[in-house]
Amino acid sequence: MASAYSKEQLLTMYRKMYLLRRFEERAGQQYGLGKIAGFCHLYIGQEAVAVGANEAIRSDDYMLSAYRDHGQPLARGSDAGMVMAELFGRGTGYSKGKGGSMHIFDIEHHFYGGYGIVGGQIPLAAGMAFASRYRNEDRVTVCFFGDAAANQGAFHETLNMAAKWKLPVIYICENNRYGMGTAIARTSAVPEIHKRASAYGIRGAAVDGMDVLKMYDAVKDAAAYCRAGNGPVLLEANTYRFRGHSMADPANYRTKQEVEDERKNDPLPKLRAYILAQKLATDADFEAIEDAEKAVVDAAVKFADESPEPSLDELWRDTIVEPGEEDVRPRERVLGVKVTQWPSYPSGQELKVTWDLEPREQAEQADRKAGLIR
Repeated sequence: MASAYSKEQLLTMYRKMYLLRRFEERAGQQYGLGKIAGFCHLYIGQEAVAVGANEAIRSDDYMLSAYRDHGQPLARGSDAGMVMAELFGRGTGYSKGKGGSMHIFDIEHHFYGGYGIVGGQIPLAAGMAFASRYRNEDRVTVCFFGDAAANQGAFHETLNMAAKWKLPVIYICENNRYGMGTAIARTSAVPEIHKRASAYGIRGAAVDGMDVLKMYDAVKDAAAYCRAGNGPVLLEANTYRFRGHSMADPANYRTKQEVEDERKNDPLPKLRAYILAQKLATDADFEAIEDAEKAVVDAAVKFADESPEPSLDELWRDTIVEPGEEDVRPRERVLGVKVTQWPSYPSGQELKVTWDLEPREQAEQADRKAGLIR
């Protein structure tokens, strides 16, 4: 049977997953050499989630993540050297080295940050989706978070609001089975996180997060559902991280055998085998892709290592946006690249809400159904 995906789609997904894998491996190496300080959470094993989701949405859709956030911006198209420089704490990073590993931020590619507070990005994503609807934009917001964040109060408060206002937001729980070192089933009365969608009357589904094509299909369908005005979607991407929670985690809460068993489900060789079976590429094609992405990562490490640390003059900058101050375009600042596709948004002051924020008729119908009004 012929593939439902084009050769270009499949090879793009493989190339991006390979880039993420090699970037994270080198980041782990550089952390061990003392080039990266603080916390560093690697994405190794979870590449299919970010890449499948990114390929299924538009380039102008919004995206946010938690602190395991190197993979998503790279999948969106962020410059690998500038992401690595941010990890190194260098002035050529996306946030001038002041954000670090957990706070990558790339407005040009509509990636609005990794967040260090567990679940902190969940209500922000609802706010961005509210803004999209308020501005009558045809955009969706994709928000990644870990399984442990699903037990935060902000998760439940936000899903209630998103459902009530039918916000165009896709929440993707990257369930890698462990919140730091604790298995999700030990802390959650309902460990199947997608089932929690039913409490808010929204769509929820589980998807194989170790299969990039299944992630692509699930997110593409969810995006179309959101754009049609049907409200939010909660996807539970069942995945697995091959490394510890962070570089400081020896991961002794799971057995070596468990990790080895999970490695048999690695999303990279799985996609490669599919493409080869479809006769859409050869081993030589894959070798060329891998060599090219290794060179990108080698150049990224070299660029970061040779970049200067931010000066002391930067200590108090970028804390407040002054009236009339122009946006800083990081690739222009660092690489001298003329950025022509810079996001611009209406202020909102000239707009009016086009839907009922507190629909009385709908509320009365709900009361009657619940037996509260006779």
